[in-house]
Amino acid sequence: MYLVVIAWLYVTVMMAIAEATNPQGSILGAIVTFLLYGLGPLALVVYLMSTPARKKAIKAREAAEHEAWLAAQAAQGHSDAPDAGGHAAGAAQPPGVPTVGKES
Repeated sequence: MYLVVIAWLYVTVMMAIAEATNPQGSILGAIVTFLLYGLGPLALVVYLMSTPARKKAIKAREAAEHEAWLAAQAAQGHSDAPDAGGHAAGAAQPPGVPTVGKES
């Protein structure tokens, strides 16, 4: 990736120098050439090419945060097992409505 960046910057610097040294060119034209042909597209390409690395870093950070949260829950004595929270169990559910046509 860095080779592409260096090569493109070299090409755009040479274009800007050619623009500046041309008898019909100007320094302002060279600056505009370098910004519009060099830095603008190059910034976009570098941003797009680094997307997988950013996604990987975000996933790693989220996994670390989840592990820290699990460790904090374990340190406080909480568990993911049912009825391990220290609460009283709920009351039994009343029987449902009998099916129509069935005698009780």
